[in-house]
Amino acid sequence: MPDSIPPLSPADHASGWLSGAHAPAFDPASIAACAAAPRLPAHILRDPGTGAIGVCLQGETSFVPRAPRPVSRYDLLGWLPPLYPEWLGNRGFCERHGTRFAYVGGAMANGIASSAMVIALAQAGGLGFFGAAGLSLARIEAAIDELQRELDPAGLPWGINLIHSPAEPAHEEAVAELLIRRGVRVVEASAYLRLTTAVVRYACSGLTLTADGRIERRHRLVAKVSRAEVARQFLQPAPAALLAKLVERGQLSPQEAELAAQIPLAEDLTCEADSGGHTDNRPLPALIPAIARLRDDIVAERGYAMPIRIGAAGGLGTPGAVAAAFALGADYVQTGSVNQGCVESGLGETARALLAQADMADVTMAPAADMFEMGVDVQVLKRGTLFAVRARKLYELYRGYPSLEAIPATEREKVEQSMLRASFDEAWASTRAFWEQRDPAQVARAERDPKHRMALVFRSYLGLASRWAIDGVPERSSDYQIWCGPAMGAFNTWARGSFLEAPANRTVAQVALNLLEGAAAITRAQQLRSYGVPVPAAAFDFRPRVLG
Repeated sequence: MPDSIPPLSPADHASGWLSGAHAPAFDPASIAACAAAPRLPAHILRDPGTGAIGVCLQGETSFVPRAPRPVSRYDLLGWLPPLYPEWLGNRGFCERHGTRFAYVGGAMANGIASSAMVIALAQAGGLGFFGAAGLSLARIEAAIDELQRELDPAGLPWGINLIHSPAEPAHEEAVAELLIRRGVRVVEASAYLRLTTAVVRYACSGLTLTADGRIERRHRLVAKVSRAEVARQFLQPAPAALLAKLVERGQLSPQEAELAAQIPLAEDLTCEADSGGHTDNRPLPALIPAIARLRDDIVAERGYAMPIRIGAAGGLGTPGAVAAAFALGADYVQTGSVNQGCVESGLGETARALLAQADMADVTMAPAADMFEMGVDVQVLKRGTLFAVRARKLYELYRGYPSLEAIPATEREKVEQSMLRASFDEAWASTRAFWEQRDPAQVARAERDPKHRMALVFRSYLGLASRWAIDGVPERSSDYQIWCGPAMGAFNTWARGSFLEAPANRTVAQVALNLLEGAAAITRAQQLRSYGVPVPAAAFDFRPRVLG
């Protein structure tokens, strides 16, 4: 603005507000009530007599510069348009994936993120991923059948998980092949430490060039990351060496490889903070800005035309946490632990009841079944189960001895009686039978390498511990492996005293709608506070209610 034209101030203009049916709110309770209605436009007012700042959802505004102030009018300091939960996050994410909300239900392994959960999330306006990790190809294909049958006719979105499986690369390749063959359009790639031919093949298969010169994807990859070095791999084009290998195998065409070299491997990156399952326990306020800055640098360097969206996951168990994630700039949010406790979850009723009692401190780290030999941990529930302690003991034995036979008799007896509930020989026989069906190469290696045989036996306990929790095996309740992050305890604290306290009332739709509605109300409260309105603490405490 030129220096010769000074800006207007409230003292020399009469922009204001004329009262409607209700008086403006200046007391804490009335201000909190206004904040709780974000779908209505809000007028931020100042009483010219007292100087107090308040808010009202009704009335009429007028803008008459440099005119006398009319009688019975308040100064208008600001005006906020309606705020809907649908407007939180990036609308581009919703348009790309066909969702009502920028809300994702993450894939929890072994079908805990069940097809029923994915269907319910889609019908509620979100995007859910089926938890394919740890399942057979037949089981994954059955889920695809159900999801295509239930959601495709209505045009509702859904996806499947593809997990990095360094101990089972052949299975990872087979899952990618299945996803491509069955026309699965959206995949969540998780637990990747490095890129593999499987994930690159899925992302780059079906790339085409449109008539106007744009590169069009058939498959959309949502990559879950918690480290900058992993995020960088998904933000860059697929490595030339992997593309060449896939072309050589006949799994990508030369044209697909050429187009893949020009675009990022993924167009959505989910930043996973402290969460259940595989986690680096990173704080979300530190992780999101770091990955977003990396994204911005690579986009500028590469000159990408297409947007790359950043999502937030981990620790999102309350409306305040969801609102904070959006305030950090997240394009979408992803929940996990809180969905595991819902009725659509593949987890057994007993395990869901344990989750409903968890506090934020009732979690710990334990060895991961799929990356046991690498020393990778997952975050699990410790309240009501001995799994974490027992799994840690197995890993210590694995690190300390070259074979099952080398384990001292006293230690061997403890493992056989309290964990395996079978002799080492019996445990190996059942483990061998499993791997004969899933991947015979593992059996051949184990028979050559006693250390690998020990790893497979111990991994069988870790894998079965999750299955016992899913199936609700009562005699194995002390061994339940239940993946869980601190968001579960935060959710329980928030839900206490409401209809969501009872596990039977926890549906993924009600959880999602309450988190989003609450996030909108808390966002509105913060908007009002930023205009100088004395918003009370009660306005930031959205209570669960039945929403539809």
